[in-house]
Amino acid sequence: MPSTPTSTFADRLSLLTGWRKRAVALGAGALSVLALAPFFLAPVLWLTLPVLVWLIDGAIAGPPDAGRKRWYASSTILAAEIGWWWGFGYFLAGLFWIGEAFLVEAQSFAVFMPFAVLLMPAGLALFYAAATALAVLFWRAGAWRVLALALTLSAMEWLRGHVLSGFPWNVLGYALTYPLPFLQSASVLGPYGLTFATVLIFGLPLVLLSAREDRKRKTAALAIAVLPLIAIGGLGQLRLSMATAETLPGVKFRIVQPSIPQREKWVAGNQEPIFNEHVALSLRDGSGKIDNLAGITHVVWSEAAMPFMPLDTPPALAAIGKMLPEGTLLIAGALRAERAPPKSPRLRNFFNSLLVFGKGGLLLTLYDKIDLVPFGEFLPLRWLLESIGLRQLSHTMGSFESGSTPRPLLQVPGLPLVVPLICYEAIFPGAIVQGPVRPGVIINVTNDGWFGNTTGPRQHLHQARVRAVEEGLPLIRVANNGISAAFDGYGRVLGRLELDQKGVLDVPLPVALRMPPYARFGDLLFFTIWLLGAGILGWVVWRPPHT
Repeated sequence: MPSTPTSTFADRLSLLTGWRKRAVALGAGALSVLALAPFFLAPVLWLTLPVLVWLIDGAIAGPPDAGRKRWYASSTILAAEIGWWWGFGYFLAGLFWIGEAFLVEAQSFAVFMPFAVLLMPAGLALFYAAATALAVLFWRAGAWRVLALALTLSAMEWLRGHVLSGFPWNVLGYALTYPLPFLQSASVLGPYGLTFATVLIFGLPLVLLSAREDRKRKTAALAIAVLPLIAIGGLGQLRLSMATAETLPGVKFRIVQPSIPQREKWVAGNQEPIFNEHVALSLRDGSGKIDNLAGITHVVWSEAAMPFMPLDTPPALAAIGKMLPEGTLLIAGALRAERAPPKSPRLRNFFNSLLVFGKGGLLLTLYDKIDLVPFGEFLPLRWLLESIGLRQLSHTMGSFESGSTPRPLLQVPGLPLVVPLICYEAIFPGAIVQGPVRPGVIINVTNDGWFGNTTGPRQHLHQARVRAVEEGLPLIRVANNGISAAFDGYGRVLGRLELDQKGVLDVPLPVALRMPPYARFGDLLFFTIWLLGAGILGWVVWRPPHT
């Protein structure tokens, strides 16, 4: 068959060596982030994933100097290198905003910023290096090599979300969770199943167009890649067409977003003004008119809203009691402390908590965060890292302790059972509800003020929204400086306060949906599809040759 522009382009990429090969892999990975929040330009993957495939093709062919057989010139190592550079570009472009946190107290932490911005993507890229190295073992011509990559990348994304404490940020499958009809697919497949689908759907078209094959076979294969998009969008729209807007009677939330700059939050002299700002905002409606919480049943403040420990501050408890009218509760992120166990090196243990206050400022119930942020809320290998001058970013109270697991559900008067999530606890798919009892609402408080006006808070918001759809539960999300929002179990927006916008948002509570497949089975469907794909690929790889 004659060459086509696509096949010529693929051939040139597969022949790249040295820094050009690495630069192309890095750039393709970085461009792939445009498929995710806040850009949602998923079509870019129709280019960047085939580029990854063609670069691996070059690794399979081997280095130009075939006479040099070194371990580092094997196809497996070369493919791993390509995967690492692609992944490094992907995570560098997707996570650059973590550097903002090191500038909040620049005099102490700015020196560490370049290391964090580079080392974290470098470490996460190892998962992609492993994926491409494993894919080479099952690499076959045509569509089969894309299937191999879909299997290994989705498996490594799952491992990335679970190894050690896990960090499933910007899982590739989020590319198929926008617009709203596509988002409904998360209720079935979850992000790891969607990663498998993403690689197939976006990896196949150009790879097949670059092959010198019979046109009919090529057209059929392209249809297989395109039809799933039509099916995902169509089924999602069908699900939305049957959705209702039913809400729970007698419940109305007030979301309070004070937009306190992180640099000001923990200055000692600012404690009282910040607390007073929360109270003043809570007593006003969305238009700024004072209504003294008339008709509001639950006020929600963000993570660590009060820059002190309210349970140790009687005047704050008295002010909360004065603020709350009869029948209204305050749900607030806050720090708290309790006496440490005997023989502990510390007198008190500190927790990042969600506190529920009622009449008179009385504490009704609480939740202690269980998934702590490494380097932010605790320091791994503390004795070693502190010896070289590294401290955790949030060092006001020292390292936090983790709450009890599995995550308890909160019994808040006037509400169905509540799933409490603090900060990045909302990024873990399949780990939101950790018991057999079905809750009725997710309340997620966070403080994304560490990360400035970057893509980070927007990515965080979208991942929380996906959790609502996976679980079929309404989500009330409150952030110090944004983005605060409320979603129903379909991911539909009930209201939203933008980044750095000061204000309040009054929203009802939608009813919980019937438990969707992902909430019921978790990643079982992903594992089933993965094993089916692995079985098909194994049959192709090991089937006996035709005689």
